[in-house]
Amino acid sequence: MAAANYSEYNFLFVTKEELPIDNTEAVTRYFNTHSIDVCVNCAAYTAVDKAESEKEKAFAVNAAATGSLASLCKEKNILFIHISTDYVFDGTATAPYKEDHPVQPVGVYGASKLKGEELALQNNPDSIIIRTSWVYSSFGNNFVKTMLRLMKERDTINVVDDQQGCATYAADLAHAIMDIVAGINVTPGIYNFSNHGVITWYQFAVAIKELSGSHCMVNPIPSSQYPTPAKRPSYSVLDTSKIRETFNVVIPEWKDSLKKCLAVLVS
Repeated sequence: MAAANYSEYNFLFVTKEELPIDNTEAVTRYFNTHSIDVCVNCAAYTAVDKAESEKEKAFAVNAAATGSLASLCKEKNILFIHISTDYVFDGTATAPYKEDHPVQPVGVYGASKLKGEELALQNNPDSIIIRTSWVYSSFGNNFVKTMLRLMKERDTINVVDDQQGCATYAADLAHAIMDIVAGINVTPGIYNFSNHGVITWYQFAVAIKELSGSHCMVNPIPSSQYPTPAKRPSYSVLDTSKIRETFNVVIPEWKDSLKKCLAVLVS
């Protein structure tokens, strides 16, 4: 874990079972009984398709709870860093999204995350919001782990090839956040973060296949052959120049980071 590289800090990690973010009373109690200087909110309702039928729950976690957490941090003079998403955009752009590009989510998940951003900045103008995309790691459920599993179970898989974006290795995001925390400049606002390089989901899957040594055949298909309840952005490329220039953050290439993650997963 990235925390091992920052021994001068005392980290407190809690799961959603241990501390549900939408339980304001429990969150307040936790903050009152712990000494906290920085709060990094990674909690979110991320079931993109299920959010279409669970709008109230998605907004409770991604919007209302985020706003409450931002308020609590302002009250206690705690730096609030909130993780958001490329889904706040409609995915119709043809050039990388800058932070000030007009937002227009096309689904409940994106709308709930956008409302969370708005409430965070409204309740705590000193908040730092980091929009990211296609996040994966050696922990939890994500595209890389799903591909590795399917490539072991099947001889052939089909992967969408008409959606472009930028993959984000969670460990790289964690290091970027720590660069911000450790720096003397904590300029509030909205920032984009993802690894360098534009790819499609199909290209991502092919790289996973090749780097893991799998013999599974990966076929490209259009999104029309893989319908989902929630519409996916066809273009999710984020411009990361602002976070690099403001905080002097170094961002690795996507394939270099994928190699690091796979070294952990297939070792």
